[in-house]
This record gives sequence, structure tokens and C-alpha cells, in this order.
Amino acid sequence: MAESWATSGVDLHLEPAGPGGLRRGLTDALRDAVRTGRLAPGTRLPSSRALAADLGIARNTVAEAYADLVAEGWLTARQGSGTRVAARTVVPPSGPARRPRAPARPTHNLVPGTPDLAAFPRAEWARAARRALAAAPNDALGYGDPRGRVELRTALAGYLARVRGVRADPGNLVVTAGFSHALRVLGPVLRARGARSVAVESYGLDAYWGLLQAAGLATPALPWDELGTDPGPLTTEGAVLLTPAHQFPMGMPLHPDRRTAVVDWARRTDSLVLEDDYDGEFRYDRQPVGALQGLDPDRVVYLGTASKSLAPGIRLGWMVLPPALVSEVLAAKGHADTVGVLEQLTLAEFLTSGAYDRQVRAARLRYRRRRDALAAAVAERVPAVRVTGVAAGLHALLRLPPGTESSVVQAAAWQGLALHGLSFHRHPEAVAEQVDALVVGYGTPSDSAWAGALEALCRVLP
Repeated sequence: MAESWATSGVDLHLEPAGPGGLRRGLTDALRDAVRTGRLAPGTRLPSSRALAADLGIARNTVAEAYADLVAEGWLTARQGSGTRVAARTVVPPSGPARRPRAPARPTHNLVPGTPDLAAFPRAEWARAARRALAAAPNDALGYGDPRGRVELRTALAGYLARVRGVRADPGNLVVTAGFSHALRVLGPVLRARGARSVAVESYGLDAYWGLLQAAGLATPALPWDELGTDPGPLTTEGAVLLTPAHQFPMGMPLHPDRRTAVVDWARRTDSLVLEDDYDGEFRYDRQPVGALQGLDPDRVVYLGTASKSLAPGIRLGWMVLPPALVSEVLAAKGHADTVGVLEQLTLAEFLTSGAYDRQVRAARLRYRRRRDALAAAVAERVPAVRVTGVAAGLHALLRLPPGTESSVVQAAAWQGLALHGLSFHRHPEAVAEQVDALVVGYGTPSDSAWAGALEALCRVLP
């Protein structure tokens, strides 16, 4: 059977056009491809027969162009090795002055929000991926249900009920590409339902406030005190965004009376509570505080991710929605899934096989040891600094002497230590006493880097 352009040799894009005929046009095109680096040194070119067939020109024209370039030193031709791009010293074109170098990466990273990425269970995840792909039906590789794969939604519903006390039906569960994606979907839904504002906590993440504001929603801050966020001032807001199990970054659970009060407010005003359960699985000193959603699944939107338990890079999160909200959320999310099917199937396999539970237990033990080491080192070396908010999660709040936060953060930067002061997470309209503190993410460094990061932290504390 005759060779065709679809089956012959190595693909090579060339446009042999020009005033000097085909041979010159082809020679110029090849020379330009080599000169500009599009064809790297050592690249094997198609045979003259294959390239002639691809371009629809005579084989002799290609052979002559190759010969010209071999003579000029752009190509080499050896028996049995074919025609290749010659090894050459590439002289970069002259241009503007060298761009300034990017700022150096910190030596130690204690910024909260990321787990130890070196501890990601690569081997277990790869095995789960192979099993999930082998068992997946063909239709799993299509566009699918905008809620996400039913295998993952079913596995998550069972897991969240068992571990977090969430009342979830797979039909009311929507898979997302993380927490930010969930807020991007929910913001317009709340706006369309008539909400003009979503109340938030006095301390939190400005990125989330920004996503709500981008949807046209105001984000007034609720007061904060020793009992946590105070829902008392809530009136006609369409929703409230809370971290009730482990307030970020202050580190305390919402007081039981206030948990009840915020749900009562939502029932009374036909509003919603957006529950960010960002690290609910990591509790060390007592049983985890159950999800707020269990008090009223019709008024609480439960939001979770695998970002802390596995890694943020796999981009997997979920919403457990009140039944009345499902159709509106699906319309806003769109009719094509936005999360990779293979990642969803792998996480479903991870959950049902027990690998996820094993991963969480191992991570919980690792982070508890780090928390204990942090508390002991600070107590011994800097007794004026108090470590709080460490009953759960992957970060601690280090209370500093008044007026020292800014200088400590600056000193840390000089020492190559990345961390956040509490003021970094304070809402511009916060109704709370000004507190000097550091928010230290002890989950971020690898095991090998943890001791050095802790030592650097103790050196900069006042």
C-alpha cells in the first residue's frame, strides 16, 4: 500500500514559499527553522521521500535542499543515521536588557493553607487510579453529570456522614474544583435569589471575600470575641460564611449557643449558612466538632475539599446542598463537568478502599507531632509568646506582645522565613479587638525541613 501523509515518517511543518522557486523556498524554510531553534540540534528530519510526499513536491527537490544545507553546515547526513540538525552554538538575538530576577523563594515556608506536599501518597494514589480506570464504564469518559461522577458522590456521602455527621444524599452533592470554585458558583446563585450581602467573619481569607464581592455581594464583618464569631447582628443578609468547626485563623470552634443561634437566624429569615469545613478531619485533643450542616440540612450549604487531606493540586472539592438549591446551582455551574473524571474516580476508589482513612490517620499523627514540637519549643525558648488555637487543624496562632507583630513579620522575611501576621487576615471592617499574633502553618514544610523551619521561627520571636 502506498504511503500517505498520514502514515509516513516524522511530522514536520514547513511552508516552502518564496520568489525563488520550490527548492529555494524549501531551503530557506528549513534554514529558518534551524536558525530560530524550532528544530533543535540532533532532531532527525523526515526522509526525502516522506517529506516530498507530505509537501506534494518532487523527491529530488527535497534531496537537493537537504544537500545544500548539509554543505552550509546546518544539517548532517550519515549513512544509517539519516539527516539531522547539526549541533551548533546558538547565539541569542540581541534585545533589551536582562529582565530582573524573580524574588528569591523563602528558605522556610510557614504560610498556612497547604499540607506537606512531600507526604502525598503517590504510590497509593497511583494504584487507586489504575483500579478506578480499569473499572470505569466507557460513558465515564464523556461529559457526564454536572454534579460529578456518581461513584464519587456516593462515596463522599457515606464518608461525610460517618466522619463529619453530614446528612448527605448523593443527589444533593456537587463536585467542584475546590472551595474557590464553589464560591464562584454560589455567588451568582445567591445574587439571583435576591441576596445583596453575605456576612463573613472578622478574620478569614480576603480571596474568598473578593469572590463574593465579584458576584455583586457586600461582605459585612460579624463581631468576634472569646466565644468566636457572634451571629447576633445578622438581620437581612442572604447568607453567612463561617468556619464553625475551627475558625480560621483564630483556631477555636464556634460556641454551641452560637451554632444554634445562626441556624435559627437562617430558618427565621429564609437565609443560608455557608459552612467552610476546611480542616474538620484534623482534630487532636478530643472528638472532632461535628458539621453544622447536621443541625439543618435545608439551611446549611456544607463545603469541603481534599486540599488539606491530600493536596490542593488535585483540585477536588464538594458542596452538600439543601435540596431546594440543587437545580439553581447546577444551572450556574453549567452542564459540563469542570473536574477531571479520572481524579473523581480515583478519589472514589481511595475512599471506598479505605486508603483515604489511612492517609488521614497518618497525616493526623504527623501534624500532631509537629504541633506538639511547636508548642514545646515556643514555651521553652520564648515564654512571653502564647500558642493558641491548636486543638485542630494545620496552623497555630502565636500571640505576641502588643505592638510587635509588624517587626516580627519583617524580621522573619529578612531571615528567609515566610509567614503571616494576624493582621493579614483581618477584615477591613472587622469588629474585634486588635491582636498582635502570627498565623503559623506548621503543615506546610516537609518532614526534612520542619526542624529548620521551627528553629528559624524561634529565632525571630520577641
